[in-house]
Amino acid sequence: MDKVRVLIVDDSAVMRKIIASALQKEPSIEIAGFAANGIQAIEAIQTCNPDVMTLDIEMPEMDGLTALREIRKVNKYLPIIMFSSLTHKGAQAAVMALTAGASDYVGKPANTSSGIDDAFKVLETELIPKIIGLAKRVKLRKAKEGQLPNTPARTSSAISLAPLTTNKPLATSKPISSPTSKVNQAISGVLAKPAEAVCIGVSTGGPEALMQVFSGFNAPISVPIFIVQHMPADFTALLAARLSSVGVMTVKEAEEGEIAEPGIAYMAPGGFHMNLSRPGTKTILHLNTEAPENSCRPAVDVLFRTAAQVYGSNLLAVILTGMGYDGLKGTETIKEKGGQLIAQDEATSVIWGMPGAVVQAGLADVVLPIDKIADEIIFRTRKVPTSR
Repeated sequence: MDKVRVLIVDDSAVMRKIIASALQKEPSIEIAGFAANGIQAIEAIQTCNPDVMTLDIEMPEMDGLTALREIRKVNKYLPIIMFSSLTHKGAQAAVMALTAGASDYVGKPANTSSGIDDAFKVLETELIPKIIGLAKRVKLRKAKEGQLPNTPARTSSAISLAPLTTNKPLATSKPISSPTSKVNQAISGVLAKPAEAVCIGVSTGGPEALMQVFSGFNAPISVPIFIVQHMPADFTALLAARLSSVGVMTVKEAEEGEIAEPGIAYMAPGGFHMNLSRPGTKTILHLNTEAPENSCRPAVDVLFRTAAQVYGSNLLAVILTGMGYDGLKGTETIKEKGGQLIAQDEATSVIWGMPGAVVQAGLADVVLPIDKIADEIIFRTRKVPTSR
């Protein structure tokens, strides 16, 4: 089996050595090369042909964010994992990188002698699984499409898995073996019951996906939107601000006890589950630090199942790119209540783990490329005037 070739980019020789030492302990990974700044990184991609690249943000001559933007002009699919310090400044830079096309990020471990053990722990538990997962995704894409990593394969057609004029769950829960072979144009029409709220669950590759969705709205959605993006504290507030700046909707980090309002998007803060309740006529947001679910806090499942209890058949859920299967159980609850589900397609997902899980379980009403999801949300939440 071919090993995953990793290009390590960091201006610190000590950090390059620490990263390499950690990666060399994993038999399925080999070091493709090193670079000390963004200019060298761009050149090394051509000579080393890596499967994955780790990219430091703060470097001389050309920083990581600038290098990322240059690389993405010619190579859309090379997995790039950003390294940033977990300071406010580092979080700002990481969010900018993630919304500019970085595949994922890892909080940069300390490179002092007293922090070596902690550094190795971070690399072994966070970096290595992400490298393996991202590399696997690219290799699957190549095998299926017979394309080079920098040749995007986008489709503007929807995979219609259930009529758009019904809110009923799919009749079958059998796995869909090859969704991309069943591409059909979405059926246009009017929904019998427009959704009264939207829940979005997303992880790896999520910031860029959310940017595409929120920049695709030409007016604020007429219902509240609730978002769970797997991110640590500090990052989520910055991402919410970034989404607000590129679109027409206000996106904010959720606060305990606030009332959900139409046209506002609420993002679960890093480190907190977000759930909903409706003691009267208003939907109330709640935050807690209960045990992680699916190794995540916030967890998509927590939001989805509580939203299903509040909104029932009037809920629209959206599952975007992400590693793992967080959201699958919550989606089952949503479908039991008669809600609707949009899933991102495999071709445009950084990792088709979370959306793939619900598609394979037969729970998605429609599967779409990321550039079509904003329009679908608009369609499924629009209020059609009734004739007198």
